[in-house]
Amino acid sequence: MISKHILTQEFPEYETKISNLKVENAHFKKLFHEFDELDHEIYRIESDTEPASDDALNDLRKKRVHLKDEIYQFLTNN
Repeated sequence: MISKHILTQEFPEYETKISNLKVENAHFKKLFHEFDELDHEIYRIESDTEPASDDALNDLRKKRVHLKDEIYQFLTNN
């Protein structure tokens, strides 16, 4: 099933922290927006709105996983 990966749904236990960090921390805000933009791009490709090769889509998915891991580390260490 094609769906968006919304960080507050991915990490519901950190919803308040995510909201606060987006306002209070420039680095976290940058990571959040990068993840959101990347996820939106992946969603467009998966829903056949935007064409891309399988390799390109897989590369984008890997970047999203890396960003998600970085965000999780940020949430759990701050």
